[in-house]
Amino acid sequence: MPAAELDVIVVGGGPNGLAAAIELARAGRSVRVYEAADTVGGGTRSAELTLPGFIHDPCASVHPLSLASPFLRSLDLERHGLSWVYPEAPVAHALAPGRSVVLPRDQGRALDEALGADAGRWRALVGPLVREWERLAPMILGPVIRLPRHPLLLARFGLPAALPAQDLARLAFSRPGTRALLGGMAAHSMLRLDAPFSASFGLVLGLLAHAVGWPLARGGSGAIATALEAEARALGVEIVTGHRVDSLDTLPPARAHVLDLTPRQVLAVAGARLPHGYRTQLERFRYGPGVFKIDWALDEAIPWRDATTARAGTVHLGGDLGELAASERAVARGRHPERPFVLLVQPTIADPSRAPTGKHVAWAYCHVPNASTVDMTGIIEDQVERFAPGFRDLVLARATKTAAAMEAWDANYVGGDINGGIADWRQLLFRPVVRWNPYTTPNPSVYLASSSTPPGGGVHGMGGWHAARALLRRS
Repeated sequence: MPAAELDVIVVGGGPNGLAAAIELARAGRSVRVYEAADTVGGGTRSAELTLPGFIHDPCASVHPLSLASPFLRSLDLERHGLSWVYPEAPVAHALAPGRSVVLPRDQGRALDEALGADAGRWRALVGPLVREWERLAPMILGPVIRLPRHPLLLARFGLPAALPAQDLARLAFSRPGTRALLGGMAAHSMLRLDAPFSASFGLVLGLLAHAVGWPLARGGSGAIATALEAEARALGVEIVTGHRVDSLDTLPPARAHVLDLTPRQVLAVAGARLPHGYRTQLERFRYGPGVFKIDWALDEAIPWRDATTARAGTVHLGGDLGELAASERAVARGRHPERPFVLLVQPTIADPSRAPTGKHVAWAYCHVPNASTVDMTGIIEDQVERFAPGFRDLVLARATKTAAAMEAWDANYVGGDINGGIADWRQLLFRPVVRWNPYTTPNPSVYLASSSTPPGGGVHGMGGWHAARALLRRS
């Protein structure tokens, strides 16, 4: 189509950018997406990073937020080939060598067996949220500062969510394993576990473990991006890959721009179109810790000392709550922990299509100071060996990325921060700036849609969906 006819240009083809494009196209707008990489998807891609036939996810692998997302649930992505696989259990926490706590999806007898005396306490904390998750999800997957549609339900979630994770774990549970289980899920926040609101991440992941599970996309996370791309193209969206946008001034004319970019990139490409005061707020946006990531091609499945650990798609390696808290505290202080919290995913226990017959893939990351160039391979593998002796003997090949390399791979991962900015209380409530509608800017033709807008990181498309709806309300 002629460039002059474009209603909207979307810069960035991650899940949020594609979500914005799809929602705008559904409303009849003409849309073009520009993506710097050769393929769309951002962190939602798959590739043979180690050996031929071994399919890895360079970033995201496990997607409870995808199934909870009101936007993604409004699409029929199965018609584009997307299907989900479910490990037997969503998550395990390796508490000590030979001893893991495995959280089942079922809240019945399996939960009693897993958590013992804390099973009833877990149900009391999480059960009401699970039962109401379809009403709760739209509220927690959007701006925090809003008049809630269901205020009592939001309060039921928000009061414990506002606590530091380590405080909620100690108040709610009596057993070290259950406390560590909640702490490990809260550590996805990349916050200190004594930080206010860090409990919110553990609560969300805990309730979704029961409500929708922690699924993986069959064949790799790239299948999600492929399906979103197919949906966008079916609606008439034009997608241009391999085109890095350095300034909006270099693009064809369009009535509006939606930026799937974090504040640093927004300032670079659109700063001249934004007033000084707003630019100053964006300049004050703070990025959080980075990650060091390893992908492995394995000769066999991981030989966990506690065999029940093999049931879970996601495994948290971090010991008890005190050890977890110490690890995250060290990172927040700019140090590299000697025994880090390690988040490990073993996709092939549920999706053997990702590796040759009998072989496996797995990956793990630990949190490190922002922009770190330190190689954490040995330290991470020491943690895996601690709970799975003989693991190193099974490694056929590995691919690693420091935090700095993560940013080089995707510019939105500033300093290796895969969550689009630190999610402490200030940037959880006001993300990316103090503004009633965080997806708008003072320029009525520029909108924000990245993980630096609510609800933050994860493959849910909600930032793009909210940005598109804000644009449509204005036009």
